[in-house]
Order: sequence, then C-alpha cells, then structure tokens
Amino acid sequence: MKKSIAVVEDEEGLRENYAAALSRMGYQVKTYANRRAAMTAFGVRLPDLVIIDISLEDEAEGGFDLCRDLRALSAELPIIFLTARDSELDAVSGLRLGADDFLTKDVSLPHLAARVAALFRRIDALRRPEDAAQVLRRGPLSIDIETMQVTWNAQPVTLSLTEFWIVHALAKNPGHVKNRQQLMDAANVVLDDNTITSHIKRVRRKFQAVDAAFDTIQTAYGMGYRWVE
Repeated sequence: MKKSIAVVEDEEGLRENYAAALSRMGYQVKTYANRRAAMTAFGVRLPDLVIIDISLEDEAEGGFDLCRDLRALSAELPIIFLTARDSELDAVSGLRLGADDFLTKDVSLPHLAARVAALFRRIDALRRPEDAAQVLRRGPLSIDIETMQVTWNAQPVTLSLTEFWIVHALAKNPGHVKNRQQLMDAANVVLDDNTITSHIKRVRRKFQAVDAAFDTIQTAYGMGYRWVE
C-alpha cells in the first residue's frame, strides 16, 4: 500500500509542485491550503506523514498551531516543516513543538524526497528491529519497539519519533556518553547543537511530568549525554 503524505501549504504553485514531485515518487498525496481544512480531514483519518508551512493564509503561525494539534492526535506521526522562514528561532520552535524535521523552501526536491524517505525508514526500522527483543527495559523505563510506546514507572511518556530515537539510543547503552553526532545518527536527522539540546530538555520535561525526581539523562559537559541507572 502506498504511503500517504499530506502537504499543508497556502501557496498554490508550491503546493502543487510538492504534490506532483512526491506523487512521482510513489506516494499518495493530498494537499490543503490552510489549517482548518487540514484538521477537518485529519480528524477523519491521519496520513502517514505531514509536510507543513509555518504561515498559512491569514495565520502567521498557523503551521505551529497545526503541529501542536497533530501532536495531540498522535505522538508518532512524522511531521516536517517546510518554510521560507529560516531563522534558528523558528526551527527550534517547530522542533520543540514535536516536529521531526525542519527544511527551508530552497531545498531541492530530491533532498526533500530523501528526508521524507528517511523518516519512513525510521518508522520501519523501529517496527522491525534486527534483534528479536521487542521491549527494552532499564529500571523503571520500558520501550516497546513494535508499538513505539515508552513508559516510566508504568506511566506512558509521549515522545515524537526524534525523541523516541534519542531515548532509545541513550537507554540502549546506559553509562555510555553519546555525543551530539551519535544522537543525530540514531535519529537519522541533521540538527545543530542547540536543537539537540532543545530535544534533550523536552525529553527531560516529559519524563519529569510523570516523575518529578527524574534525573536519568545526565549531561557530560563538552561531550554529550548519558543514561544512568
């Protein structure tokens, strides 16, 4: 079955260009010009991946609101921001809201296709791991690789795909320091140091929401991060 992609972009020419290019690559593509139309459709059925612009018609940050709404519906849905706004603040804001990637509109179509394919590979890799163990346990942590569910003290912790990969990479080798490049490799993304730091902070906050004493992800200053038991 074809993977389905939704493109939410208010510029008709760009919207149709992205849709045509992705369709040629074998994806089933649906397009929306604004947040309201997209959410109406998503309330009925979620696509397999969503590409969102930040500015949507009369909503200067409608894409951010849409990302927030989508994360409330699904923690695992891959979300890519594709926008003309290339400030670091916008990128960090989008990733903090739970997006999995942030690209500017000067990106080539082949590069966009590669990033889309990379996100789908991440899902497939998580759901079909090489080893037979489907559940990774580290003390109160449990990671169900098949369903991509994470719990702490039996309480669910809702993570995005990128956050899931980061936690998995750290917990898989407790005590070992993972530098930022290794975490990017594990998540199959290219991020700057500040964005990795933002992801770590977001992950910590999510665990602390279910356990205020959580301090299992430690910073190794100048080196990276480690999971301690």
